[in-house]
Amino acid sequence: MTETSWHFEQFEPTGSAIGYRITRKLDEVQSPFQKIEIYESTDWGNLMLIDGAMMLTARDNFLYHEMISHPALFTHANPEHVVIIGGGDCGTLREVLKHPGVKKAVQCDIDEQVTRMAEKWFPELCDANDDPRAELMFDDGIAYMQNVAPGSLDIVIVDSTDPVGPAEGLFNKAFYASCFRALKDDGILIQQSESPLMQLALIQAMRDEMGKAGFTTFKTLPFPQPCYPTGWWSVTLARKGEDFDFREADARAKAFKTKYYTPDLHRGVLVSPPFVADVLGD
Repeated sequence: MTETSWHFEQFEPTGSAIGYRITRKLDEVQSPFQKIEIYESTDWGNLMLIDGAMMLTARDNFLYHEMISHPALFTHANPEHVVIIGGGDCGTLREVLKHPGVKKAVQCDIDEQVTRMAEKWFPELCDANDDPRAELMFDDGIAYMQNVAPGSLDIVIVDSTDPVGPAEGLFNKAFYASCFRALKDDGILIQQSESPLMQLALIQAMRDEMGKAGFTTFKTLPFPQPCYPTGWWSVTLARKGEDFDFREADARAKAFKTKYYTPDLHRGVLVSPPFVADVLGD
């Protein structure tokens, strides 16, 4: 019989913890930026931790990867050029490249070891890495966005860790200004925005910083994410224009399968729960 133990992560910002029953550690690497660990669990498949914080599980990562990609791509009128800042596990890149209209998707993550560990232990997330439209870069995403040609991008996806350590600089006006400058007039920025249940103040602060950078319209979309604190997560969209025109007909006609995202779900999450609307004004 396989011996089991439990891994618990305490998350101070929400005063809560989450735990998984594990059978063994599969791998560990200390990169120049962070410690990456892979565990085998009894019910959730392989787990990836970065500096002790849960990043993804094999069982539920589709929720996050689908919601940080498809709502933005089915909102933009014609998304052809996409940049993913972070996203080293490559799951978001895989979802983006399911859209045949995308001509190029650049993934820029500061830590190559995250991608190498994903290729080894989560190969299903890396199906699109060899797609000729994909470009994998291992560099500072903040510096990368500062040097992107103005008005050259349709969508910027910020698939980052929590706003501490290497990701801290991805949540302020200076970074958002770089994104604003790089996006076309109808461009969209979408970023993971933590728990709407316990971190609305952080989401509001993010949106305030986005506004200072020039973005005028915002929408925060919630979704379940069992492996993250509180089990409920969100992404926040921002754009220069005045609205988010959901291409519902195109979403219904999509030629690829999803496990969570649907046009009806997309339509539904555009309506904020009252406790969220009361704080964010949606």
